Amino acid sequence: MDLYYKVSGTGKPIVLLHSGGADSRDWMFVAPLLAKHYKVIVFDGRGAGKSPSPMKPANYVKDLLALLDHLEIDKAVLVGHSMGGRIATDFTLTYPERVSELVLIAPALSGFRHSQEFEDWMQKINAAAPDIEKIVELSLNAPLYRIIMSSPHRDLMVQMFRHHLKKTGEWGTLESIWPEPPAIERLEEIKVKTLFVIGEEELSDNRGVAECFRKVPNIHFNHIVGSDHMLTLTHPNDLYNHITCFLEE
Repeated sequence: MDLYYKVSGTGKPIVLLHSGGADSRDWMFVAPLLAKHYKVIVFDGRGAGKSPSPMKPANYVKDLLALLDHLEIDKAVLVGHSMGGRIATDFTLTYPERVSELVLIAPALSGFRHSQEFEDWMQKINAAAPDIEKIVELSLNAPLYRIIMSSPHRDLMVQMFRHHLKKTGEWGTLESIWPEPPAIERLEEIKVKTLFVIGEEELSDNRGVAECFRKVPNIHFNHIVGSDHMLTLTHPNDLYNHITCFLEE
């Protein structure tokens, strides 16, 4: 196993999948809380944190499968944030027998068509390359980061994002491999009990993704007041309470 990972606690296994533009530090406040009652696995996805950069198109779903096999975990709770939620969703659809429960925190979604407003924002960010500081400014000044950027965890967010941008420069390719057909066409096939958590201040696209997930048969929705896209850092106790209540129902 070439991915960096850390295991803490004992009990039912929970795998935490971090957001894009970040690394396993996304969970630095949530993981210790969950580890009081569960076996918690955090890891850096390929190309993030301490894990190696992809030299060929990354397959994040297969990476997660390899991690579970390496740790000899037959079935786990998957908790995915943002891009980590996309990976968790695709994994659940591909290997449903390996997932006991699914927790999605403001997830991305394979096959979702983004708005023109989102595409314009991304184009402006991409046009700023290779100026890392300009990319950081354009990215983190967006409304979905307003709360984290005015919180005590602002420096952590900036550090993670800068590290991600520098690390991306080492990648052999930006391409990735995802299961087909895309998850947006198969959400009604998710049979495991699912929790969807989203912050109060979010992109309209992310709220649109939330509406798509209403197709999942056994899904519960919660939102956390006073939070934005990075609720993992600003509201760890609220998130912990939502997750543990969901798992113990």
